[in-house]
Amino acid sequence: MTEAEVVAPVAMEEDDAEPSDLMSALKEVLRRAMTYDGVARGLRESAKALDRREAVLCVLADDCNEPAFVKLVEALCQEHQIDLIKVPDKKKLGEWVGLAKYDKTGQVRKCVGNSVCVVKNFGEKSKALDMILEHCKRNGTVRSLEADAGGPLTPRR
Repeated sequence: MTEAEVVAPVAMEEDDAEPSDLMSALKEVLRRAMTYDGVARGLRESAKALDRREAVLCVLADDCNEPAFVKLVEALCQEHQIDLIKVPDKKKLGEWVGLAKYDKTGQVRKCVGNSVCVVKNFGEKSKALDMILEHCKRNGTVRSLEADAGGPLTPRR
């Protein structure tokens, strides 16, 4: 090869900025998990994933209006030692897990509320994921998740 044919490798810089708070980190983690088909949405899918111990993180909305629903999800998370994070608004959670329609300008036009979702596969490792796992570790709800540096994060069985 001549000097003209030598091409220097281009380093791809990924947009992995430090999230400002826990909710923005959770939004980023859910977005990345969605690309890896690692999110179960709704009570039926979430309860199945929790009971089969496929879930590694559960997200529950505080404004859920069915108390039996909340008790079931909290009991399954506690029984199987799965991390549980509560968010204040089910409409926001629905938007984060892909249950929203957007107009041409990028504004939310219609959004379906989602009271619970579980993450079965985090996807890529990121600073937002580290922030979520650190939060769970501080609150004493984290299981040990060992992951390869290059591969997707999946639950241990």
